[in-house]
Amino acid sequence: MKKSIITYKSPQDPISEAFRNMRTNITFANIDDDLRVLTVTSTGQSEGKTTIMANYAVALAQSGKQVLIIDGDLRRPWLHKLFEMRNRRGLTNVLLKEADIGDVIQQTSVGNLQMITSGPIPPNPSEIMASKRMAETINTLKAAYDFVLIDAPPIGVVTDAAVLSAVTDGYIIVAALSVTNRDGLKVALDTIKNVGGNIVGVVANNTPQTKRSGYYYYSYDYSYDNESKQPLTRQEKKQKKKMKRKHQ
Repeated sequence: MKKSIITYKSPQDPISEAFRNMRTNITFANIDDDLRVLTVTSTGQSEGKTTIMANYAVALAQSGKQVLIIDGDLRRPWLHKLFEMRNRRGLTNVLLKEADIGDVIQQTSVGNLQMITSGPIPPNPSEIMASKRMAETINTLKAAYDFVLIDAPPIGVVTDAAVLSAVTDGYIIVAALSVTNRDGLKVALDTIKNVGGNIVGVVANNTPQTKRSGYYYYSYDYSYDNESKQPLTRQEKKQKKKMKRKHQ
C-alpha cells in the first residue's frame, strides 16, 4: 500500500485527523438523507481525488463500517496502484457480463475495506457507466455494504461522473488549491446540479501547511455570494468575516 494512504500508514498524523473530521462532516452533512453511495470527482486532472477517496474510505472502515471502493475511472484507473492490488478483472468485466460481482471483489489490507478495480479499459466508458447493468450492480452492492464509494473521472473533462447521478446518493468534489480555478469549480458544481446530483461537499486539497496538513475538509455546502451566485474566494471570505466582526 502506498504511503499516501496516510490514514492507514500513520493514523496519529494530523492529516489522518483531517480525514476523520471529513468523515464526521459528511456523516452529518445531510442527516436526513441516506448517503451510502458516494461519487468522488474533481474539476480536472491531478487534483488528488483518488488519494482523497482512498483515505476517506480507510477512515470509514476504521470506524467499523463495511466499505466498498470502486474504481469508476475507466480512462485512467489509479486506485489499484494506491493499494498495490491486481487489476486483471474488475468493473468492466461485470458490466460486460464477463464476470460476477463476487468474482471481482478484493479484500484490501484494511479491515472492513474491499475493492472493485476498474478492469480492462473499454472504448466507451461513458456509455458503460450509464448502462442499466451499472445501476443494477450498484443497487446490489448498496444492499451489502454500509458505504459504496466510486472514484470517477474529473467532471470538468468527461461526462462519466455526471451520468452516475442516477445511481449515487451524493457527490464529493476535490479541488486542489494550487490547480483548481474558480470558474472551473463553478462549472463542476453547475454540471452536477444540472443532472440532478446532490453535492455533499467540496474537499480542499493542497492547503497551506499552516493548517498542519496537506488535506483539509473545509466545506460540506459550498459558499456562494448571495448577489453574484459565484463561489467566494478565500480572501473574500476573510473580508466578509472581518466586516461582520466590525459591525457586531
